[in-house]
Order: sequence, then C-alpha cells, then structure tokens
Amino acid sequence: MSADTLSRTLAASELETLVGTEVGVSSWYLIDQVRIDAFAEVTQDHQFIHVDPERAAETPFGGTIAHGFLTLSLLSAMGVEAQPKIKGATMGINYGFDKVRFLAPVKVGSRVRGRFVLARLSRPKPQEVDIVWQSTVEIENGKRPALVAEWLNRFYLEGEADKSC
Repeated sequence: MSADTLSRTLAASELETLVGTEVGVSSWYLIDQVRIDAFAEVTQDHQFIHVDPERAAETPFGGTIAHGFLTLSLLSAMGVEAQPKIKGATMGINYGFDKVRFLAPVKVGSRVRGRFVLARLSRPKPQEVDIVWQSTVEIENGKRPALVAEWLNRFYLEGEADKSC
C-alpha cells in the first residue's frame, strides 16, 4: 500500500475492502540499552539478561536483549504510524490480543519495525468498528521476526460517520 493511502483517513467501508492485505509498515525503532533500562525501571523487571551487559555477554545471546513486553509495547507507536485512520473515529482502544508469540530475541543495538495486515473487520454496533491486525515486528537483517501477534482494536465512531457499512 502506498504512503498516500496510509496518510488518508478511510471510511470503515473502504477499510473493509482491505481485509487480507498489508496496510502499513512503520519506520525502524532503535532498541538501545537506554530504552531497555527505562523499560526495566518502569516494569520492575530487572532480569540480568536485560540490564547487565557484562553478565549477559556470557550467555548464548552475547549481550543484553530487550524484554519481550518492550517489543510488544512498541506496537502502539508503530500502529499509530503505519495504520490508516478511520473516518469519524472519536476514540480507539486496545482491546487485547488473541495470540502473541515471541519468535526471536531482540539484541541491544538492533532496530525493529512493525508490519500490519488487516486480518478482520467487523461492526458489532453501528458506531463501533472492531479490527484484528496481524502484526509482525521484524528485526532489521534478522532471519525471524521478533514477534507475531493478533492484535484487537475497537474504534468508536461519531453518530452518522459511515452509513455505508
């Protein structure tokens, strides 16, 4: 999908025609030790493999790696950047995940980006749109992605935003 399409705001009916297609790719995000340490501080997860470069160097990873949940949490920023906006949306919420798999460690100094396929779109109520994104976080020059996830979002639309659905 072109950058022009991604920068547009689409009606839910237009978005529905994109089910099964990749709708966006984010820019690259650097996973440096500062980011890892800040995440460890916020989450109180100070496992040595994340925050102790000397000790982590002795592991098969050869250095520190990002928390899986740090990588997962970046989906929010990646999604805002890469997913099309919905016409008439007054609010969007993270509705959770049906499936998350961490497939490869993200070593310190790596860059990651998100790819989003619009897997499903439904309308539980006239002013609601539920979307399932098949989300992949790639590691630059990596053989496998860091993670894959089925991410659920719900969007609330203003009253008469999209009668065509």
